[in-house]
Amino acid sequence: MEIVPLGDSVLIVRVVDDFARDPEASLNAVLAALRSLEAAAIPGVTELAPAYSTVGVFFDLAGIARVAPEQEPFEWLRTKIESVLKVRSAAIKKSVTAPKIEIPVCYDREFALDLDDVARVAGLAEADVIHRHSSAAYRVNCVGFIAGFPFLSGLPSELATPRRAVPRKEVPAGSVAIGGAQTGIYPRRSPGGWNVIGRTPLRLFDVHREPPTILQAGDHVRFRKLSREEFDAFPK
Repeated sequence: MEIVPLGDSVLIVRVVDDFARDPEASLNAVLAALRSLEAAAIPGVTELAPAYSTVGVFFDLAGIARVAPEQEPFEWLRTKIESVLKVRSAAIKKSVTAPKIEIPVCYDREFALDLDDVARVAGLAEADVIHRHSSAAYRVNCVGFIAGFPFLSGLPSELATPRRAVPRKEVPAGSVAIGGAQTGIYPRRSPGGWNVIGRTPLRLFDVHREPPTILQAGDHVRFRKLSREEFDAFPK
């Protein structure tokens, strides 16, 4: 485990060295560390952000100064984090569980802006691309890029498609897309370079919800194919 500063108010805790070697085990280790730190409620820590192999620990310098006025804040926090993870993570890692969430997706041509490109790269018929994409089991590795955007592993290897050479200035909200070996969902209208193959009627990010994001790191995801009629009739 490596703990290093990132700017003046964040520490990065590197939990695993090589995510790609065993993505499932790596994600479980990161989640175990995250839950350990959440449970510890270290004074001065304001936010915890999990990623592929790390946990970002955001903190308030003034808050740490109040509880440890005579110590260097980085070193004090580093020591606290090391102590928490040595004691708690092993036990929590054994009990990591995650919700299973179904995301409805319509692969209608109007929404599948790049389905033909994905099919061409894969050497498959478009119907086969849709079937394989909607039949796979996925895991949320992290949420980022824009608020609520989930990066999902589990994409069938034959569907892996390089990102677009020229990103779009606007990708519609709800667009389901493939970028390299991952799939993801644009929670709101934004620029983007992934290959769009469908759209979900769900609102993935809403500031008025608690939590505001439907998907969290570690969640298991399945896509359910919708007809265009079902998409249009879906509660908004």
